[in-house]
Amino acid sequence: MKRYIQYPRSAGRASRQAHADLPPGTYEREMGKEGFFGPAAFFHHRHPPTGWSSFEGPLRPHAFDLAALGAPMFSPWEAAPVLENAHCRLRWLHLATSMDHLVRNADGDELLFVHAGSAALYCDFGHLALEAGDYVVLPRGTMWRLECAAPLTGLLIEATNASYLLPEKGLVGPHAIFDPAILDVPAIDEAFLAQQDAGPPGAPQGSREWSVRIKRRQQVSIARFPWNPLDAVGWHGDLAACRLNVRDIRPLMSHRYHLPPSAHTTFVAGRFIVCTFVPRPFETDPGALKVPFFHNNDDYDEVIFYHAGDFFSRDNIHPGMLTFHPAGFTHGPHPKALSRMLVQTKPATDEYAVMVDARDALELGAAAPGVEWHGYVDSWKGTPP
Repeated sequence: MKRYIQYPRSAGRASRQAHADLPPGTYEREMGKEGFFGPAAFFHHRHPPTGWSSFEGPLRPHAFDLAALGAPMFSPWEAAPVLENAHCRLRWLHLATSMDHLVRNADGDELLFVHAGSAALYCDFGHLALEAGDYVVLPRGTMWRLECAAPLTGLLIEATNASYLLPEKGLVGPHAIFDPAILDVPAIDEAFLAQQDAGPPGAPQGSREWSVRIKRRQQVSIARFPWNPLDAVGWHGDLAACRLNVRDIRPLMSHRYHLPPSAHTTFVAGRFIVCTFVPRPFETDPGALKVPFFHNNDDYDEVIFYHAGDFFSRDNIHPGMLTFHPAGFTHGPHPKALSRMLVQTKPATDEYAVMVDARDALELGAAAPGVEWHGYVDSWKGTPP
């Protein structure tokens, strides 16, 4: 138990409830500890905290158009590096054709988020159909490949030397947000058994040699077999790959209070979390904020991948883009969204987005600078219309 120095006080014109009933003409900013879990202070400013006239230095935010990384690849180990640290690696996967080999990650659990396309996943545990909006957790050591029905793009998020866990859901209980019973696991079905006697896609007729590309410490070794190593006829245990589609997530909601991003946590790893934003009704209390509050998250780097819909708190962001806000960078809604701070023009959001909050500083991967929108930092300039 951490013993922070805590003494709730109030000075000047301030609301009694965070994110609601702000003093007229003010903008709220949160400064807190441990992301959104520790003690916090809430400041009420006369001007938007992001209304800078210029911003220089390493805390500048970044926006990348991953959809512009158009060159297809043939293996997940060729996926374009976007962001990374010692505990987390984000890469952009673009498969135009089916994989003619298997892969196995010995560095950590892999989380694949499918942005577009469809494919059949074949892995140690069986066969599973994938489509846009699917998360797939692939435990460390799993052999797998994708057989594409349509070109597939998506994020690969590696929990380096760690495992993916489900979040603690506290007072709302283990069945809130999504019931673990909704997690799908691969099946030992006819399709899985049939592929055991087939050669790799594109191989000469009669060839049955398969290779397994094994990644360890970011280096790849290759093991070759005269048969398909995915030849299991059954399995049992309490470890498996699993699938969750964003459409099956039922978000926590509060009509009188804007919930922090941590309320939308989907997976937890050793030094980062993965959250999912899905459509939900806007808050209806007249005094409650209807947009994300300004905050300087000094403990976590924040990454958001925009999957689909209208991203109500952002401007000039389209599906396939990814933003990166380093820890210490004060951020919040863009000026256009800020004009709807208390009154929205529609009853609900319609966005789908994946957020990664990393406890340790992330570095840009080799692929990121080439698809960066350098004007992103200036998108906060100006005042609400």
